[in-house]
Amino acid sequence: MRFQDLKDRFQASERMPVVFLGHGNPMNAIEDNQYSKMWRELGSALPRPQAILVVSAHWMTQGSTLVDISQAPRTIHDFGGFPRELYQQQYPASGDPKLAREVISLLESHHAEGDDSWGLDHGSWSVLKWLYPDADIPVFQLSIDMSKDLDWHLQIGRTLSQLRDRGVLILGSGNVVHNLGALRFDGGIYDWASEFDARFAQLLEERNLAALASRSELGSLFRQAHPTVDHYLPALSVAGASDQKDTLSFTSSNIEIGNISMRGFIFS
Repeated sequence: MRFQDLKDRFQASERMPVVFLGHGNPMNAIEDNQYSKMWRELGSALPRPQAILVVSAHWMTQGSTLVDISQAPRTIHDFGGFPRELYQQQYPASGDPKLAREVISLLESHHAEGDDSWGLDHGSWSVLKWLYPDADIPVFQLSIDMSKDLDWHLQIGRTLSQLRDRGVLILGSGNVVHNLGALRFDGGIYDWASEFDARFAQLLEERNLAALASRSELGSLFRQAHPTVDHYLPALSVAGASDQKDTLSFTSSNIEIGNISMRGFIFS
């Protein structure tokens, strides 16, 4: 994907795009690699948002959808066994309590509630630090309710889509394929990981969102790709916030350590 092409398209529209990024290894937050470079370029191509709403794979709740209403969300280092430099990272963006409370009202049917105890986990700040390194745009997170099935999260995206006309960037962070129990370090990629990643991309191109939110349609490949669905749900919410007038663009389609898909996509 050429980011200049995206930039030209964004300038022709007043509506904010919706973005999903595969965040992968937390080390991407501090390494100068193809992903950090791509995210940096994307940040310069995107129209500047008034605020950013992040749906991250790493804020999981049960029975409720929480919205971060804190004024100064803390930087959460929700991982273990990494170099000290990674734990020293801070992303000191402000929150947006007023907008967050409006989102709670929007998601009344989804039993949304306010929360000021979470902050920004690495699913958020590891990509935001490259997209917007000055941390000068208000950011707040939305949790994923793990007690609800796939279509619930698709519907949340549809409800949130109206925020796009108010300068809000809806950003999802997870991975299209994510099976930590089947990593490999020999440079190989599992066939089932490639197949599911390609199947996801095909259904997204076809705008067959119903199939993307149907376990029966996705079949056994889905169970291999996602033993737990936490890294898949943000992709559904972002897809749900798109509409038929949007143009779809893919960012990286690489697969790392056997099955971790770094695929990203943008509807604009």
